[in-house]
Amino acid sequence: MIGRTFTLEQAHTLLPVMESLLRRAMEGKRHIEEIEDYFQKINQRVFLLGGSTLNISALIERRAESDKAVQQVKDDMAEIESTGAQVKDLDAGLLDFPCEVEGEIILLCWKLGEPRITHWHGLEEGFAGRKPIDDRISRGKPRKST
Repeated sequence: MIGRTFTLEQAHTLLPVMESLLRRAMEGKRHIEEIEDYFQKINQRVFLLGGSTLNISALIERRAESDKAVQQVKDDMAEIESTGAQVKDLDAGLLDFPCEVEGEIILLCWKLGEPRITHWHGLEEGFAGRKPIDDRISRGKPRKST
């Protein structure tokens, strides 16, 4: 369900904040993956050796670090989505902003690293269906949540 919609200008205004939250969430996800890889390597080593002496307090610290990172990523994602923007791909850094144009809902599509929102796509098209922003999108009007 689409709640809030954005004009192109409103979405552009939010980009600096969205970029910061997205970068932090992406970095947190990478950190979580590194910790999980660390645990997988330990599990593999213990399995191959038939047991091993482990530094339990260090493992507990790493797990707590992972748990903290997971919560931070969840918080960042929730903050992004609370604005009405949609995280489409955390690995690629893709965000969509619902926009109403001539009675139709479209998605303004932004990828991390792009200086501005320059593309859009339909609700069912996704990133591969991106099209350049045109005049009718530039004139779109916002709609409040229902």
